[in-house]
Amino acid sequence: MPSFTPKALLAAFAGAASVAAHGHVTNIVINGVSYQNYDPTSHPYMQNPPTVVGWTASNTDNGFVGPDSYSSGDIICHKSATNAGGHAVVQAGDKVFIQWDTWPESHKGPVVDYLASCGGSGCETVDKTSLEFFKIDEVGLVDGSSAPGTWGSDQLIANGNAWMVQIPANVAPGFYVLRHEIIALHSAGQQNGAQNYPQCFNLQVTGSGSATPAGVKGTALYTATDPGVLISIYTPLSSYQIPGPALISGAASIQQAKSAIATSASAITGSAGAAPTAAPATTTTSADAIQTPTTTTSSSSASSIVAAPSTTLATSTTSTSSPAGGQPVATPSPTTTPGCAGGNAGPVTVTVTVNAGGYPTNKRPQRGPRAHPRDVIMN
Repeated sequence: MPSFTPKALLAAFAGAASVAAHGHVTNIVINGVSYQNYDPTSHPYMQNPPTVVGWTASNTDNGFVGPDSYSSGDIICHKSATNAGGHAVVQAGDKVFIQWDTWPESHKGPVVDYLASCGGSGCETVDKTSLEFFKIDEVGLVDGSSAPGTWGSDQLIANGNAWMVQIPANVAPGFYVLRHEIIALHSAGQQNGAQNYPQCFNLQVTGSGSATPAGVKGTALYTATDPGVLISIYTPLSSYQIPGPALISGAASIQQAKSAIATSASAITGSAGAAPTAAPATTTTSADAIQTPTTTTSSSSASSIVAAPSTTLATSTTSTSSPAGGQPVATPSPTTTPGCAGGNAGPVTVTVTVNAGGYPTNKRPQRGPRAHPRDVIMN
């Protein structure tokens, strides 16, 4: 269980008091395998945070990057971002499912995705200012006939606060940063009012593609006066110019759908490895038929625990002995599951005791306290 100093706890609660309903990505799913993302609301307060596929960032309040920072490194992968310690493997042509913990309906705007090659040394050590991003997906204004309109962000919300993006099949194998971003426009009618929420993940792309598209450095993606950045969404709109470069050849904005989680895996570190295998993952084909991602369940005759989408479930083992009556009695066996991706303070230990009939005799476990309770003020 992570240790917290009094200073760190005070910082955590102070940050939580200012947290609005903005969100962050909790995990990504590739072919049914879930990989944990960096959690800016809990990992900074851990002595030994896990190695994950997502880049670190200092937005402990789930905050944003404004247009006044478009020329700084903060716009690349969020505030003070540093390299993720590991990566995930995906084949070109496959899809990556990106799960947010929440997103406010009022924060309407485009959803955009980029890739940037890290070169042969991998993304764990690349200088972020050297990355050149090319756009592989974008959804902006869907229907502007009635203000404030329907946007890519609304599709993300309808898809369970999640986004599905396809890695173009023609992209050459190699190491890439996937940059996923929502640009909130609810205050964009005034100078410096747009809010960018970039998230970055390390990928190793495999396959037989050969395309190496030219890209744009992160600090040159946008300007504060771009027509898609400085705009009021409170009058009907007939069109909208999505910020950033054009989509590359071979990119495709796909219909949004869910991805089932068959298993979880840790980030791959060091030399490249094969992608973890998982049972076939099913996806819905329509945003009108959304279901919560399926998670792995561990069960025994004594207990059954459902894992959060971004966690790995430890399986409990139970030893048995037979009393005089011959009915096996389970020996209590503690089971520890990680805190949820939404930011529980730490692991929760569960002990389940069963009687001679095989039924639990103790109460269901209580969840641990959250390290970052959210208020619902929309910033």
